[in-house]
Amino acid sequence: MTTVRLTMAQALIRFLDRQYVSVDGVETKFVTGVMGIFGHGNVTGIGEALERSPGDLVYVQGKNEQGMAHAATAYAKQSNRLRIFACTSSIGPGALNMVTAAATATVNRIPLLLLPGDNFASRQPDPVLQQMEVGSDYTVSAADCFKPVSRYWDRIVRPEQLMSAALNAMRVLTDPAETGAVTLALPQDVQAEAYDYPASFFEKRVHYVERRVPTAAALERAVRLIRSKKRPLIIAGGGVRYSGATAELMAFAEAFGIPVAETQAGKGSLSWRHPLAVGGIGVTGGLAANRLAKSADLIIGVGTRYTDFTTASKSAFAHPKAQFLNINVNAMDAAKLEGAALAADAKAALAALKDALLAEGYRAGYGDGEVAAVRAEWEAEVDRLYALEREDGLAQTRALGVINETIGEKAVIVCAAGSLPGDLQRLWRAEEPANYHMEYGFSCMGYEVAGAFGAALAEPDRDVYALVGDGSYLMLHSELVTSLQEGRKMTILLFDNHGYQCIHNLQREHGSDGFGNEFRYREAGTGRYTGDYVPIDFAAHARGLGAAAYTARTAEELRAALNDARKETRTTLIAIPVLPGTNTGGYESWWNVGVPEVSASDKVVRAHASMKQKISQAKPY
Repeated sequence: MTTVRLTMAQALIRFLDRQYVSVDGVETKFVTGVMGIFGHGNVTGIGEALERSPGDLVYVQGKNEQGMAHAATAYAKQSNRLRIFACTSSIGPGALNMVTAAATATVNRIPLLLLPGDNFASRQPDPVLQQMEVGSDYTVSAADCFKPVSRYWDRIVRPEQLMSAALNAMRVLTDPAETGAVTLALPQDVQAEAYDYPASFFEKRVHYVERRVPTAAALERAVRLIRSKKRPLIIAGGGVRYSGATAELMAFAEAFGIPVAETQAGKGSLSWRHPLAVGGIGVTGGLAANRLAKSADLIIGVGTRYTDFTTASKSAFAHPKAQFLNINVNAMDAAKLEGAALAADAKAALAALKDALLAEGYRAGYGDGEVAAVRAEWEAEVDRLYALEREDGLAQTRALGVINETIGEKAVIVCAAGSLPGDLQRLWRAEEPANYHMEYGFSCMGYEVAGAFGAALAEPDRDVYALVGDGSYLMLHSELVTSLQEGRKMTILLFDNHGYQCIHNLQREHGSDGFGNEFRYREAGTGRYTGDYVPIDFAAHARGLGAAAYTARTAEELRAALNDARKETRTTLIAIPVLPGTNTGGYESWWNVGVPEVSASDKVVRAHASMKQKISQAKPY
């Protein structure tokens, strides 16, 4: 047997460089490169391997470990989960900074390979710098924190263990149902240990992503269920995007006259212009989808996890005989809401269902012009909000209208948290899934700027825009510098509304007077943040980092700034002061957030009573 003597870190890098995925006969190199920040826990191991023998892997220098891991997640998402960047850090705080990003990737079903350094396996220098010491279990380290947020976790305490661990890592990363964060903890000394690895370990490996087809029995049950219903409603989730099933979804909907609502991850599955596209559904949904959901007797979920935002805390579906048909490659998601499970790839399942239902002569029973009428009513509301003018400043919905009309249909927008995701799911007119990059499974503040950088890495020929609130921007914006360093332009549209206004609004909707969420000075005499707003010049801050920057206080200034930003050759920030509270409302939906039963405020007690009434009208499980 031919062997190659390499350190464990060198072997890992060589292995990663030879991994490919194949979908429908098309091969793609799976690992593009490694993002990293070096410390004593990885610089002489992984760092040396990347310096001396990287192969075709690209090294990208991160500025914050969480930020670079978000960027890697966004890169994989924008690449439809066919390409990844691995992420490496030192031990201790460097590793722990990636835990939030690991959870974000896992919740959103996005492949993310994390390679944190770890304590010395030999224990010779214990306790090494940054090492945790747990007296009851000395094997515990900072890397153990990744266990609950990883789909696969391993610690390589001997160099030969790398082989089985690396193969298992690839198995999970390339599995459309089980993918998420994968963590390989790499002890600092073991990274540098050599071993005679079989040469076969480094041969090109192709991981075949097979489309799971529905079984005949499950397909028959699904057809029988659909035939018994007159008012089906499709909910398109992220699985439509990742399986490449947009054409099949459109053909299925058109064949039977079934309207299509969307989750955040599924937005753009149908063009907003399509006569059967009824927009976002649930808590951040619009009038058309939410009204149709109330009278739907069958909900056909395609690639959706059915989060509480999608189901409006299980209150969205009021028909007494409403049932669920769940098309999902993930068996857990397919079984939700007591639905009839069609555990299969969305593309394959929709095609098979269409053929079977056509043979039965099925057609949905919506009245003539019914879907068109609710669509027209909702589009008129979007037009109203996009054109809304205020004498006292710029409304958030007006700013979004200008952006939607100006940046072009092929541009990518990236967002994650705050009031913007609600406005975007309701109002944004998306042409295709690749235009709309939303991280809302974890609603992770700080994803936006890093995510836009990752999306720009994945699709350098598209204009990429990060839509971010001032709160999220202050939490994490460090990869703005990395975008400048890498020459990958993105445009940051910073909505400055003086704080965490989304949660401020949520408080006041449930009896609070507003507490602790606006960026105000602490006021003498009250001890609370009730003074003037804290002034922050975000454009000046961005210029200080090396970006181009503008400030736009009116719709006309914003349109001009967007046009000027498009001409810039480097990352650009546009600061957009908007009026607090000018985001959209709930549109006949409800979200159960848990309101106190006992309070010194009568408003809170009344809000609790309202919550109890809503719970009584929702599905209990």
